[in-house]
Amino acid sequence: MSSSSFSVAVTGAGGSGAVTTGLILLEAMAQHGFYGFMLRSSGPQIRGGESAVMMRFDTGEVLAANNQFDYLLALDWFNIERFIDEIPLDKNSLVIFDLSAGEIPEVLSQSNAQVVGFDLKKMAKSIQGGRVNMIALGLLANTFSLSDQSIDRAVNKILGRKGIKIVETSIACVIHGMNEHKKSNLWPVKIPTGNLSTKTTRWSITGNEACGLGALYAGVRFVGAYPITPATEILEWMSPRLEKLGGGLLQAEDELASINMIIGSSFGGIPSLTATSGPGLSLMLEGIGLAISSETPVVVVNVSRGGPSTGIPTKSEQSDLNIALYGCHGDAPHLVVAPLNISDAVFTTYWATCLAEQLQTAAIVLSDQFIGQSRAIINNPTIEDIKCRRITADNAQENYQRYKILDSGVSPMSIPGTPGCMYTADGLEHNPKGTPSSMSIDHLTQLEKRNNKLLKFDYGEQWSDISGKGDIILITWGSSSAMVKEAAQQLKKQSYSIKTIAIRLLMPLQVDLLSAALKDAKKVIVIEQNQGKQLFHYLHSQNSLPIDAYSFARSGPLPFRPDEIANYIEVIL
Repeated sequence: MSSSSFSVAVTGAGGSGAVTTGLILLEAMAQHGFYGFMLRSSGPQIRGGESAVMMRFDTGEVLAANNQFDYLLALDWFNIERFIDEIPLDKNSLVIFDLSAGEIPEVLSQSNAQVVGFDLKKMAKSIQGGRVNMIALGLLANTFSLSDQSIDRAVNKILGRKGIKIVETSIACVIHGMNEHKKSNLWPVKIPTGNLSTKTTRWSITGNEACGLGALYAGVRFVGAYPITPATEILEWMSPRLEKLGGGLLQAEDELASINMIIGSSFGGIPSLTATSGPGLSLMLEGIGLAISSETPVVVVNVSRGGPSTGIPTKSEQSDLNIALYGCHGDAPHLVVAPLNISDAVFTTYWATCLAEQLQTAAIVLSDQFIGQSRAIINNPTIEDIKCRRITADNAQENYQRYKILDSGVSPMSIPGTPGCMYTADGLEHNPKGTPSSMSIDHLTQLEKRNNKLLKFDYGEQWSDISGKGDIILITWGSSSAMVKEAAQQLKKQSYSIKTIAIRLLMPLQVDLLSAALKDAKKVIVIEQNQGKQLFHYLHSQNSLPIDAYSFARSGPLPFRPDEIANYIEVIL
């Protein structure tokens, strides 16, 4: 753990401005030279309720939550017990609260954190239109030695669209809070410091925005949309940008319609995408099977949440792996990829779209709420130059065979209207021309065609992210990757020899490459955030794990902490 790393949480009732406070603080810290990571959390209500933001700052890039929180800013005590497990506090933590909120809840007193109260509501009333959360933001701003200029720029960026009056009032409140802090001697927590002199190009982006950006880079120009938490922001972010690029987004009546829309659009030659979460993915599976059978490229971004059924819509869990791998009926080989963090979501969605176009199949991108709805200050993500065009039949052919058996398994796909290249594309099994067929030879050859084209393709080094060297190997995927890598760094400081393998391409699993990476391993531990040990069992089913491999799997909604992972590993070593 970096000595310059520190964490801040802000909690409050719906409408109290907890999220807005976090967004402004994140932006101001970025202006001040820090990298940052902000995780959002809210209650089960569709509207209103309680909310919290959990932030971590450092002088180097951060993509995971910290082990403990140094500061908790409680704008009120509304349902704070729902968040206390997500905000670990100890005697070195400081809780800042509004005196008008009443007595400190017992769940906070038990943490032994230090507390300091301010009459935030009274301070806010001293400014016309003043807001408690902006006064409180001023207290934090002065704690972290933020300049008036960085606060001014941050408030304008986050609140500018609300008008000059709101901006001016908010800045006045922040400055008032900063001045109140300067007069207070009640500040027992040491102010963190770091080397902030380096200025590089940085982005402020969420995982959902990153997925949308990667898709646009790859050429997606149509989105069939049906809103669902926590994937809706992908659709909202892409809509205006698609229009600027000559594409479009259409909101469907349900998930079945949205998947069928993108199949039709892709059949017409336009790279297409939809985004959903677990319940929506369930409804899309028959449509995904149609895309696989007809060899029509589509991309489905699934932002997982706690399940089953409606589950916990606002919290994260890596429990949609099984449905992504096995949900389709029949033998339905397809692509399943998972971004490893917010920054990686740009590349992974780009790569998934390119693979779907090249291999003419369905690609499921397995993100989750932790990645999707978190925001980070990151370095400019890089996009590798990968071919993103499908093979098309663009000349009249005397005997066009849409599903011709070729060594690569990928046959040219015509665009409707191409002279001499008409074919039937539906869910029935077919012969090489596309004519529906129930003959065993056609079924066998087409099954092998759809499977072999995925198995024979060279996916390169992108199948995983491997770091470190050692005979203790940690295997993980998706949003757990950042916490696992940080836990490995902690263990290396204790002279453990650790290698981490974060799998990006889950289907088809690169069995030979994984086996080579596990060579000479003394201990293998699979780490994932679901109760059913889904990755662990999947790897065993592919004969890709030693028989004595360990599983560290637990359900959400609490995110993994690096200490939690490191402690488990130390116990079994």
